[in-house]
Amino acid sequence: MPAETIFSAANMLAMAGWLALLLAPRARWANWRLAGLAVPGLLAALYVVLLAIHAPGTEGGFSSLAGVAALFRTEGVLLAGWVHYLAFDLFIGAWICRRGAAEGMNDWLVRLCLPPTFLAGPAGLLLFLGLRLAFAKREIPA
Repeated sequence: MPAETIFSAANMLAMAGWLALLLAPRARWANWRLAGLAVPGLLAALYVVLLAIHAPGTEGGFSSLAGVAALFRTEGVLLAGWVHYLAFDLFIGAWICRRGAAEGMNDWLVRLCLPPTFLAGPAGLLLFLGLRLAFAKREIPA
């Protein structure tokens, strides 16, 4: 299957999870079953398959920035890296929804964190952590 087709399919799958979170951030089917487990699990399985197929014999590695750049010059490894981002960012988005609901955070504040988590994962997580501290309704567990 062409890499571009896999890329598009993975993006559409992830978007289904993000849409569910935006529409129903407190719904267990959205923030736990779909976006918290099913979609990240499928993307994680795809990631493992892509790495198994494309990583052996590639140049580069993780010990230097130049090594990482060389590793990601391989299209299949680059695709695996993208799928990694899709899986983990969605997993964190679902966690944000669950934590926000558990702590009584306003749904709109939670929703505010989802686009930056989708686009720039750590930035969205940082926004959530800041809002969580600023608007906490009860003591936040350690």
